[in-house]
Amino acid sequence: MKEIKAYIQPFMLQKVTDALHKIHVRGMSMNDIKGFGKEKDEAYPHHSRADMIDFTPKVKIEIACYDEEVEAIVECIKEHAHTGRKGDGKIFVNPVESVVSIRTGETDRDAI
Repeated sequence: MKEIKAYIQPFMLQKVTDALHKIHVRGMSMNDIKGFGKEKDEAYPHHSRADMIDFTPKVKIEIACYDEEVEAIVECIKEHAHTGRKGDGKIFVNPVESVVSIRTGETDRDAI
């Protein structure tokens, strides 16, 4: 099992979500976040004091999935979150050691 975390532009969320529904992703979580990276986001002006770090808005998507689904999900996010500008975001794929459903008690593959 894997966990996919994608950091994308907020205005791309609906497009990415619609595309993930089409490939039958069972569920996902999202959070509005702020952050910064080595590339400044071209979509947002950076007018701040010189001693402050500029944080830009992003959306973080989290998806738990089976190993065999990772490639399709990553490609889907990459294709539908792409604008070609700096600040498009990043996708991280991490192993999941264990999953437990709080409601049913099911574990691992059965839990997701």
